[in-house]
Parts: sequence; structure tokens; C-alpha cells
Amino acid sequence: MDSFCAACGNSVVAGEKFCRVCGRPVAAGSAATTVASTVPLVTGIAQTSGKAIASLVCGLLFFIPFAFVAAVVFGHLALSEIKKSTGRLKGEGLAIAGLVLGYVWIVFIPVILIVAAIAIPNLLRARIAANEASAVAGVRTLVTAEITYAAGHPEAGFTCSLSDLSAGQVISGSLASGERSGYAFELQNCSAGEASGANQKFQVLAYPVVRNQSGVRTFCADESGVIKVINAAGSAEHCMQYGRQLQ
Repeated sequence: MDSFCAACGNSVVAGEKFCRVCGRPVAAGSAATTVASTVPLVTGIAQTSGKAIASLVCGLLFFIPFAFVAAVVFGHLALSEIKKSTGRLKGEGLAIAGLVLGYVWIVFIPVILIVAAIAIPNLLRARIAANEASAVAGVRTLVTAEITYAAGHPEAGFTCSLSDLSAGQVISGSLASGERSGYAFELQNCSAGEASGANQKFQVLAYPVVRNQSGVRTFCADESGVIKVINAAGSAEHCMQYGRQLQ
């Protein structure tokens, strides 16, 4: 069996006493042992770097605050660790994927925040406008419902109870409950005329449940059918007195 020279590594045929390249004496059985002892042995299967796994996971969990920053940090640490491990560790692909995701979110999250800062107020204004339009329609519906109810109940006239209108099937749904599309609805200030005990006056009031979020303005109307509006600075109770007519 051939062995190797301990000095130059040349193959030495069994039985030769001197190396044919460097001329150094070859000790029987020692050359192969010497060379083998100088070659590092890699035993077992290479393990995946924990930092590489952490980098990829953090890159995927970008919605957690600063997770994308952790993805970049763990990614660089993992690549350095894998390079120095001389084959004992693997996971370079995971680390690179985590780095890519981390840097992508570092670039795009500020853009997303800017877009959100522009879009969210516009969406809020659009929702408020839709809620206010629904409130005006609700006030008109209640005025019509009051007129219908009074015609069917001449002895009572108008009513200040939404349940009366609901029981008579004049109104239904969320309007009958007194709240719809972010607005609360009330009937108030019913009063009887001098000639009879029947109510000849009433007022409808619609105001935002959460001011400046579900709505801004307050709307009101009475038996005349004229709808008035008062802005956020005005009091809902003074809508009929100080509100301006809705155009």
C-alpha cells in the first residue's frame, strides 16, 4: 500500500526508503499517519445556522415593529458565521432571503406610511360625507313618516316616539332603532295646538354619534318639512333656531 512523504506529500511506493522527490528518508508506517493527522476531518451533517433562520422569520414578520431591522442584522451575522464555520454550518440561502426581505421592507414601509397618511384622511372624509348624506335622507324619511302617522291618528297628531312610527310600520330597520350610518335620530318638542289636544308640532334631530369621526354636521327639521343644518361648532339643541336651511 502506498504512503506519502511527510515532508513534500509525494506518493511513496511501499518498500522505498527515500522519497524520490525530496530525498528525505521515509519511516515505515509513519508517513501516512503524519499526512492523515494534518488533514481536518469533517464528521456529521452540517447544521443550519440559527441566525439564518431568525433572519428569514423576521423578514416574514415585517408587520411586527422593527422585525425587518432584526432580519437585516441576523442576516449579516448568519453569513459571517457560516463563512467562518468551514462547512460546519449551512443556511446561506435563508440568510440571503431574510436580508432581501428586510431591505425591501426598510425601503417600502416609509412609502406605505406616506400613502396611508394621504389616503386615510381622504377615506375618513368620504365616509363622513356618505354618513351625512344618509342622515339627511333619514330626516326626510322621518318627516314623511310623521305626516303619514298624523293622518292615520288624527286624535293624537304627530308623535315624538320612534317606536310609534315603527309599530305603525311607517319606518323600519336601523332608522327605527334611532341610529344609522354613524348618526343618532331623535323626535322631540311635540306640542298640541290650541283647538285640539292632538300634537301639531314636532322636530326631527340627527347628530353624529362620534363627532368628527362618524359625522361633523347636525341636521334637523320640523312639521314644515324644511331641513336645517348646523356645523360642528353649533349645539344640536339649537339646530332649528340657529341652523341654516340646507340647500
